[in-house]
Amino acid sequence: MPNVGGYCILKVMEKEKIKKIDSCFCPSRRAFDEMEKNGKKEKKRVFVMMSGGVDSSVAAGLLKKAGYDVLGVHLICWDEESFGCSAGEDRRDAERVAVILDIPFEVWDLKKEYKKKVFDYMISEYKKGRVPNPDVMCNKKIKFGIFFKEAMRRGADYVATGHYARVECELKIGNGKFKGKKKEVFKLIEGKDKDKDQSYFLWTLGQKELSKTIFPLGKMLKSEVRREAKKMKLLNAEKKDSQGLCFIGKVDFQDFLRKKIKEKEGVIKDIKGKIIGKHKGSFYYSIGQRKNIGLLGGSEEPFYVLKKDLKKNELIVGKRNSKEAYFKKVVLKDINFIEEGVVDKLKRGKEKIWAKIRYRGEKLPVKLKKEKGKWVICFEKKAEFISVGQSAVFYLTGGELIGGGVFDRVLT
Repeated sequence: MPNVGGYCILKVMEKEKIKKIDSCFCPSRRAFDEMEKNGKKEKKRVFVMMSGGVDSSVAAGLLKKAGYDVLGVHLICWDEESFGCSAGEDRRDAERVAVILDIPFEVWDLKKEYKKKVFDYMISEYKKGRVPNPDVMCNKKIKFGIFFKEAMRRGADYVATGHYARVECELKIGNGKFKGKKKEVFKLIEGKDKDKDQSYFLWTLGQKELSKTIFPLGKMLKSEVRREAKKMKLLNAEKKDSQGLCFIGKVDFQDFLRKKIKEKEGVIKDIKGKIIGKHKGSFYYSIGQRKNIGLLGGSEEPFYVLKKDLKKNELIVGKRNSKEAYFKKVVLKDINFIEEGVVDKLKRGKEKIWAKIRYRGEKLPVKLKKEKGKWVICFEKKAEFISVGQSAVFYLTGGELIGGGVFDRVLT
């Protein structure tokens, strides 16, 4: 058996078949075993984060149906009437669903915490010319930070969300000085619905969070979720998916930023240095952006933002086939590996690693290595339009997410 960080993977066998310890409804088979212990039913308590959307609503309904003691919690993280956000409507929808499901429901006001830990961080990053991912930070600091900790403090056995992702558990038996010791290792896996998979936003989680988290929709397609919502007679069964900022909703993002970062007019240059337009602040733009750049005159081919010079307040734009649009090596920061043994696997170089550099992007074959104490991602083929501040998320061939990091500095 392979040795990973002092432990070897033990597949649980039953009648000569591999028995997966999966978490469609629980992170470990142990949860069901405990519920039936000594023939006495003991309901496990789950705090379900209910956004008001169909996904978290169905998640709550499925968990109640499975026999859990469910508490629905809606988080208010933004002023419900500002920037045209839909937070107020979402709260009312979540409350209505709780009534239909007949589960207790609470509203937690986390506006101050969200502003400090997510919003202020996001604005600070944009001012530095970086392009942060607020949804990743929201998961880390709010959903699996404050919400998770408070749920555990109040006696929850698990938390649950409507994310399209899965958790699987493997039992490992120690080797060497760990010989005979058993250890559960939790793995984060892509959701069954590849179009809706949200594992990309969960790369900051660790063993502590995954061992206490349930993703009821991990093995479902979106179409199945909507059918289930109709069976449950939920009023939001046909509600459109949220497309905006985490907990804020859909807004005109550049207009949103302008209300927080003062405009500063500058010039737009092509890769030869010719001025071809004007902008209202280089920090408003992301690498690879094509629309609403502010070019003078028309062009048969679209131009993309290739570089931002904050000191000169200039944007450099070019065609998609420009060599300046492609990168081979990038330094990462804030690296997180979900399992300790992953680093040993990387050192041996036996696992094929894939990276997603944007949520809707394809997986790219990469290598991860340490250079001068920093983790560096090396693309087998040059990657297109890398924005410093965005997330690089690492997967194995089978869909297991092993970790991630933040693009910090482009090398080549």
